Amino acid sequence: MQALPLALLAFVFYLAAASWQGLTLLRRVAPRDLLVRGFGTLAVALHLVVAGGLLGLEGSLLPGFSTSAVLVTALAVVMLLGTSLFKPVLNIATALFPFAGVVLLLGIEMPTPTGDDGMTPGIALHAVSSALAFAVLAIAAIQAALVGVQNQALRHHKIRGVVQSLPPLTTMERVLFEMIWVGMGFLTLSIASGFVFLEDMFAQHLVHKTVLSLLAWLTFATLLLCHHRLGWRGMRAVRWTLGGYIVLLLAYFGSKFVLEVLLAHN
Repeated sequence: MQALPLALLAFVFYLAAASWQGLTLLRRVAPRDLLVRGFGTLAVALHLVVAGGLLGLEGSLLPGFSTSAVLVTALAVVMLLGTSLFKPVLNIATALFPFAGVVLLLGIEMPTPTGDDGMTPGIALHAVSSALAFAVLAIAAIQAALVGVQNQALRHHKIRGVVQSLPPLTTMERVLFEMIWVGMGFLTLSIASGFVFLEDMFAQHLVHKTVLSLLAWLTFATLLLCHHRLGWRGMRAVRWTLGGYIVLLLAYFGSKFVLEVLLAHN
């Protein structure tokens, strides 16, 4: 399989969709949700073909760092496209689509480890729920960034440009917390299945991932609890969402990056 031409074509489609949505946000062109979804669908279809090829090269259903990044970004795009049919979240494509394209291009150039397939149904549940949690909360993190921009603009009475194109702040925040609830469900399932099905969640090669995953879970749980009980919202919700996602990012990719990229070259 010629991965590079497919990845480049996917990147062009991602860029086309993101550019139109970005121009829509800037009120330079009329909204064309069908166009954006169409280009996004073409891009992620090619993205998934390349991801499947990378999985085949690894010879394992437990992907390494680069393949994991390619797969998770594809999953995030699929979830965003599906969610956009019911929720006003397509503006997230402006950031997510180019990021997914860059990850895809970088992923095919990074080293691809090979190994035995140690996938059991329990480990598969853990892997899938982890990927879903990461993808949903990635979308939530971008949504939080948009809420932050909107919140600051409204606070300083700057309501032109991008802010005018966004849904009302109350709607944006409601969608944000809905995403966090869904992501927390998957993250809870991921952590619980890890403790049940993995031999030792605090083994040397898993301890950092376990501790950071639990810390991310506590961060999001605190945010949801305080939102419900104390009315947390606005910039406080934005900071906690982004902080929790950074911790989750380190948990999901930190150990893989160190073991497979940094240490592999030493």
